[in-house]
Amino acid sequence: MILLAAIVAVGTLTAGLVVAVICRRLPSVRLQLAVFGVTVALLPLVAIISTGVVMFDSTHDLTIVLVASAGALAALVGAFVLGRSILEPMLRLRTASADLAAGHLGARADESGPTEVAEVARAFNQMGDRLEELFDARRQLVAWASHDLRTPLASLQAMLEAVEDGLAEPEDYLPAMRDQVTALGALVDDLFELARLDSGALTIELRDAGIEGLVESCLRGVEAEASARQISLETRIDDALPLARCAPEKVERVLSNLVRNALRHTPSDGAVAIVVRPDERELVVEVEDTGEGFAPEALRRMFDRFWRGDRARSADGAGLGLAIARGLVEAQGGRIWAENRQGGGGRVCFTLPAAASRGLVSS
Repeated sequence: MILLAAIVAVGTLTAGLVVAVICRRLPSVRLQLAVFGVTVALLPLVAIISTGVVMFDSTHDLTIVLVASAGALAALVGAFVLGRSILEPMLRLRTASADLAAGHLGARADESGPTEVAEVARAFNQMGDRLEELFDARRQLVAWASHDLRTPLASLQAMLEAVEDGLAEPEDYLPAMRDQVTALGALVDDLFELARLDSGALTIELRDAGIEGLVESCLRGVEAEASARQISLETRIDDALPLARCAPEKVERVLSNLVRNALRHTPSDGAVAIVVRPDERELVVEVEDTGEGFAPEALRRMFDRFWRGDRARSADGAGLGLAIARGLVEAQGGRIWAENRQGGGGRVCFTLPAAASRGLVSS
């Protein structure tokens, strides 16, 4: 009997391993679960029947085989029920992914089901949300770019027609035409720089540089505007400030953009401050103002190109300045974000790596 039990055990184990290998090669989860469920039910049943035929010689003893058969059938039903509970959320996820691939950006998966499947569904839904935001941003980009290009072109066309019809002399419109051409050129330059940042074609040469000189140069450039609006300019720079690993001309452009943006949204008799402090292996540069602060939507979208909000974009700009600032900061290995100050007003911060490494960084 011991030999018989050993033979049955080895045979059952071998059959189970063979079926497991076969299940791994089956093309679908549905088929894998079906074969696995049948195997789980049949192998014990076959083993019991094999030993029962030899061991039991009476009808009473053979009832044990019937009980085992009923247990195997229950296990088979349970396996199919379990497989169905796993397959249904996966099928719903497949349907949602097919809808999203077909262009239905609002398609989302049901997040019910086993934990692992629910986690995949949540990740899929987050991806769908991000894709929807990206497509919205693309539509807004086309709309705002068309608007900002069309306005100066329409002005130029109107002035040219007035000169052609003899309604005005060319010299009357030359300054205004020059301003419109300058605005168009600035917009095209910004779009070109954004395209280079997005494509990775912009290569920035980094070197060790002090931030103090860049801050002073930036403030000199906006001093006249601040004085005319009666806004005070302040600097708070840590005494033990290390050198930054950066492209100084790009940092100055980012600083100038942030300070001018802060000035536009700071009331008269207000203040704008540049704060520079070390933080572990990087430098943190903060531009603070005493304006109205940031709205929640502005905090989330103010660095999106062509987005204009109550606080994040000026009415007379193209809406690309902060998007370029983010690209330039990230190209130098830093981060940029915005937040509201506890005492009122807003703060835009960015980081730069402290002087350590050498080389070129391509965005």
